[in-house]
Amino acid sequence: MSTTAHPAIPAEPRRRGSLIRSLVLTGALVLAIVLGSVLSDGSALTSDIGSRLLAPSPEHPFGTDHLGRDMLTRVVKGLALSLAIGVATALLSTAISAVLGIAAALSARWFDNAISWAIDLFIGIPHLIFMILIAFTVGGGIPGIMLGIATTHWMALALLVRADTKQLRDADFVKVSRGLGKSPLFIASRHILPLAWPQLMVGFVLMFPHVVLHEAALTFLGFGFSPQTPAIGILLSEGMPHILSGKWWLAVFPGLALLLVVLCFARLGDRLRARLDPRTANG
Repeated sequence: MSTTAHPAIPAEPRRRGSLIRSLVLTGALVLAIVLGSVLSDGSALTSDIGSRLLAPSPEHPFGTDHLGRDMLTRVVKGLALSLAIGVATALLSTAISAVLGIAAALSARWFDNAISWAIDLFIGIPHLIFMILIAFTVGGGIPGIMLGIATTHWMALALLVRADTKQLRDADFVKVSRGLGKSPLFIASRHILPLAWPQLMVGFVLMFPHVVLHEAALTFLGFGFSPQTPAIGILLSEGMPHILSGKWWLAVFPGLALLLVVLCFARLGDRLRARLDPRTANG
């Protein structure tokens, strides 16, 4: 009895299909969070002592908190806030990486050494401690969170951009542009940045889940928003003391929602990196 072997799917279509599926899943999740936050009933966030600490039910799928507020609404609002802060902070950190990475490779040796020293210094300091110090100095809130996270997440991407720029600066088209008297700013904006764009895009997507996690960590520790703000970190902080008393939904649902967002964006970043740079693809 003979068997017919099915041809293996080529690597390129397989990576493309995996990327498309990740894009669709992540896009659907983001759309659901944004629409849920915009269309949610504001009255669900008002206190209702008669409905406090209700278990999950059809009326309240995620239960209610200690003040009778609907947990599903609070979780969706918290995720929307995390997405907004994550996008803005990841963009800021990516911009810092691009500017410093390209400038270090195209500038004088002393500037390159200074950037390398700064990268080593920032890498040597624990992220969380440095973020807390910056957030505390700025005064907390959205500016403190964004500045604290953005200034502690640019180093790895800056190293990659710096290494790519050093390879590109010796290319023939860059030498011709330099020979024509073009400034380093012109070379960086017209020649280096367009070629570094895929690396920056992948770095932004991969940085996003780390930013969201650290935003939740800062908020959980009390360096973010006021307790009335429905942020994921605050929901986790409020729910942890109730776990031992059996009110598990107060911490489990916000934690699972945060984990789902982080995993979706981390998977999307991996698939995007494998699509743009097949050398990094696993298998």
